[in-house]
Amino acid sequence: MTVSNHNPCDLQRRQFFTSTASGLGTLALASLLQEDGLLAGESQLPLTHIAPTAKRCIYLFMEGGPSQMDLFDPKPKLNELDGQPMPASLLNEIKFAFIQKESARLMGTPRRFRRHGECGMDLSDLLPHLSTCADDIAFVRSLHCEQFNHLPGQLMMLTGSALQGRPTLGSWLNYGLGSESKNLPSYVAMTTLGRGLPGGASSWSSGFLPSQYSGTLFRNQGSPVLNLANPPGISQDVQARSLQTINELNRVRLDRVGNPEVAARIKAYELAFRMQQTAPELLDLSGESKATLEAYGLDRPDTAKDSTAGFVGSYARNCLLARRMVERGVRFVTLFLSTWDHHSYLDSSLKRYTQISDQPVTALLKDLKQRGLLDETLVVWGGEFGRTPLGENRVNFKTVTGRDHHPYSYSMWLAGGGVKGGQVIGETDEIGWGVTKDPVHVHDLHATLLHLFGLDHKQLTYRFQGRDFRLTDVAGNVVRQLLQRPT
Repeated sequence: MTVSNHNPCDLQRRQFFTSTASGLGTLALASLLQEDGLLAGESQLPLTHIAPTAKRCIYLFMEGGPSQMDLFDPKPKLNELDGQPMPASLLNEIKFAFIQKESARLMGTPRRFRRHGECGMDLSDLLPHLSTCADDIAFVRSLHCEQFNHLPGQLMMLTGSALQGRPTLGSWLNYGLGSESKNLPSYVAMTTLGRGLPGGASSWSSGFLPSQYSGTLFRNQGSPVLNLANPPGISQDVQARSLQTINELNRVRLDRVGNPEVAARIKAYELAFRMQQTAPELLDLSGESKATLEAYGLDRPDTAKDSTAGFVGSYARNCLLARRMVERGVRFVTLFLSTWDHHSYLDSSLKRYTQISDQPVTALLKDLKQRGLLDETLVVWGGEFGRTPLGENRVNFKTVTGRDHHPYSYSMWLAGGGVKGGQVIGETDEIGWGVTKDPVHVHDLHATLLHLFGLDHKQLTYRFQGRDFRLTDVAGNVVRQLLQRPT
């Protein structure tokens, strides 16, 4: 046979050059696909695509549960019935965190509402800045869920499940779409002055998804991530050679065991190395104009002497940094502001928290719009639930000045990213107790958010422990009223 006339070494040499030529092309293609998040194992693109309108998301999470009837959902009848009991039939099967049903009374609001924008949207007098953006935002007044305590409620809103260990919305988006940024994490979370959350790291975790899809907790001053800078005596060259050696060892391990967490570790080392150059520039606001800094209110006076001292400047800085992050390709940013859990002193506490947040949030919306970023940047504002129309008469409370948790009807708003602004979706009854029109469950909200990013919530799944999981579990419908292009 002709093959036997060839020297085996020559044959291997020819095979080597042939396979190398095609192999180099394959490696180049794989590198490009990896950068775009399209490489198998890097993302799990759904079988069904929708034309996306959003590329990035800034989620303004108001931990604790803002009071919707004092901010967004005016209830004149509630004021009229102030101090009266609710019908016992409405309270029979309702669970409260602290309210004593037998002596509970309806509680009105001292806030004043006025219509704003061409759409005539009702907003509280505590929101003078946001009121100027009424035509850009869409309010959902008919949100509801089953969780009435903070931890399960926050997990439900952030992960679609009240159980710990599930991926957050930001992780699902990065799993489905990949990263747009080479030098910054694709998913960043920030708290205000380091104030903790009931769920801790579960609030930005990738759950059972590979850890490369987890959020990275940033600080807004100094080093954004602890231990990012080199220690004294370690040069950039020494660190680069150390990283190369560590990654070579990790790749040997990866080839041997095939554990995706080893691949995630390699990526984490490489990203941290690149972040040493890019992260300081991100946090350096010296290039921002004076007008921009003033619009966000970074230097506003903050005379508070309670646990929120310093929140005014810290949250304003977070909002500005969120804009800088999405400009640099960060796909998902969550800004946590704790805590709107106003069981007492509701009116004075709401004044404080709207003082902290109203101006910088509005500046963020206007800044994104002025820079042409709002069309492709989805902004979401809301907490894990709302507050009850009943005043909280907790045992040992001498006066009733706050509201308890209320998951049966509450409000959130969205803007940009393909959302149709200048509208209110859903209605609640005359005292704000329950939804009377166009109910929107948390699963519906999540299905809609994924849809805006071009993802079918039924197709974006991940197999874990023998079953396919998804963000919306086995429920959820897209709220098409929210869409500029209701397809």
